[in-house]
Amino acid sequence: MRVRIAIATALLFGSVPVIAGAQAHEKKIKKSDLPPAVVKTVDEQSKGATLRGFSREREGGWTYYEAQMTVNGRSRDVLMDAKGKVVEVEEEVDLAALPPAVRSALQEKAGAGTIHKVESITKENKMVAYEAQVVTAGKKSVVQVGPSGEALEHPE
Repeated sequence: MRVRIAIATALLFGSVPVIAGAQAHEKKIKKSDLPPAVVKTVDEQSKGATLRGFSREREGGWTYYEAQMTVNGRSRDVLMDAKGKVVEVEEEVDLAALPPAVRSALQEKAGAGTIHKVESITKENKMVAYEAQVVTAGKKSVVQVGPSGEALEHPE
């Protein structure tokens, strides 16, 4: 019954339902808890980086592993499947270094808010979006635009 109420409420208010079992479950883990194939990928992806931590996520019946690292003072998070294949990479980028159309689109979506951090999102070796963390009147939110500043069909 609660699931039906959550779905009805989400549909009524146009938000994404957060229902037990439907959301990603993330757990902090140690490098020693990673499968060997994931350790190999982490070692390759983290050359020249400082590793900050690891997590295991379960989403849609699949298990993913994330390595959080810092490269040249900027965050870089690499999401891998259980076989060590890189599924997604989020890399912090400088707002001023973005193409003007992307920077403008992010600032427009942020409205009166202040952009605090911008990350590029790459999936399957293809850049799919930029994501900005925004603070407006003390409240945090996230806005996204496509690689050229265009609106996205769905959140990445």
